[in-house]
Amino acid sequence: MNPYNILWVCADQQRFDTLNCYGNPFVHTPNLNGLAERGTIFNNCFSQSPVCTPSRSCFLTGRYPRTTGCRQNGQDIPETEIPVTKILSDAGYTCGLSGKLHLSACHPDACPTIERRIDDGYSEFYWSHHPYRDEWPGYNQYQLWLKEKGEVCDPPQHPECKWVAFSPREEFHHTTWCANKGIDFIERRANDKSPWLFSMNLFDPHHPFDAPEEYLSRYMPFLDEIPLPNYVEGELEHKTVFQRIDHEGAYGRERMYPFTKMSEKDHRLIRASYYAMCDLIDAQAGRLIKALEETGQSENTIVIFSADHGEMLGDHGIYLKGPYFYEPAIHVPLIISFPGHIKQGRSEALIELADIAPTLLEAVGLPRHPGMQGRSFWKLLSGEEERNSRREDVYCEYYNALDSHRDPTAQLTMARTPHIKIVVDHSHSFGELYDLKKDPKETNNLWDDPDYRDVKMEMLLRVCNRMAWTVDPLPLRRSGW
Repeated sequence: MNPYNILWVCADQQRFDTLNCYGNPFVHTPNLNGLAERGTIFNNCFSQSPVCTPSRSCFLTGRYPRTTGCRQNGQDIPETEIPVTKILSDAGYTCGLSGKLHLSACHPDACPTIERRIDDGYSEFYWSHHPYRDEWPGYNQYQLWLKEKGEVCDPPQHPECKWVAFSPREEFHHTTWCANKGIDFIERRANDKSPWLFSMNLFDPHHPFDAPEEYLSRYMPFLDEIPLPNYVEGELEHKTVFQRIDHEGAYGRERMYPFTKMSEKDHRLIRASYYAMCDLIDAQAGRLIKALEETGQSENTIVIFSADHGEMLGDHGIYLKGPYFYEPAIHVPLIISFPGHIKQGRSEALIELADIAPTLLEAVGLPRHPGMQGRSFWKLLSGEEERNSRREDVYCEYYNALDSHRDPTAQLTMARTPHIKIVVDHSHSFGELYDLKKDPKETNNLWDDPDYRDVKMEMLLRVCNRMAWTVDPLPLRRSGW
């Protein structure tokens, strides 16, 4: 075994285009830019679900959401599932976590103390599903810390926008608390002979849009320069019914970010607040990287930055997430740095988040778990394989993942090649087809276009094949005839 440490920073609901190194000119992300310069930045990494729990169960086990049984938020991951952290722990790693886990139901009505855990391998567990007060009293460790400091997290509303609020200042922010726990863990591991993994699982930039005022203020002088959402009036008439429902309010609820009732200033302020939340994540990730350097552990630590899924942010007339697979919803950042061990540069290879767990096992010299469905890309990182060619397509699924679309029930799947994307709405025998080369903004649905009939048939077969291979590879043998 190679006793490499692993620092894994995972944001919640952070779309791919929120870092300078991914081409965003507005955000301020020097630390993650530097991480990308020292490692590999992936231009085409995709979540296997646009929703938290299915995605997290997938990338922690290397198994697709339908395979794990975690298809929905609010479901408990089965006891039989084995996260990569458990495998590493069994091999001698000390594993720690700060922030959210979200592999089980986490609503306080169902779990009034703390979310149920399986044997996940984390021996240090600093749990705070989200930063807001009056939920899990006495168990949300961030809230306990705030109470000790004489602070509260009760975001006041922005005076000019009902959809934006102000979180506690940076010193007392949830992201900062998660980083504090990570730094303490890193410093205590400095003299250990055994390797470690630490997961900093942030709640931000998940809604509500409530960056600290000092971070949002940076955007106010050029607020009018921030682009409005990518939306063409009338485009949703030719797309799935779920998008038309959520156009009137996220999660099908009119009180939650109803696009049609929001002004241009609302849209820009929301986007500015979201960007500011990403800036704060960068600052705290920088503190972790500095702690690695100051404790002499940076040369032996694999550093990963990723997100569980994206955020629509008003694009296509929709906020938050749901049963749709636009790039903002499933295209996520992925940066991996390990100087001296992996190649520096940018990769165009198609990567699934399901691939991270088997990649980590190969990196540290442990055997792949036989139940894993993701594919290791360690040889791509180390330079043994060509940087830009790997998968032919990526796959994503939504099986009634939120409780907001019960009538009709939302069951959809997606396959995406480098240039074509297909979405199948199994609830209505309908779908979407996009030529990403000609229409990168995914405005024109080609599902019924006769010129794309052959492409559609090819992509239908492709998504069917991907669905078939979500069958559980376990057990490895039959019990006999």
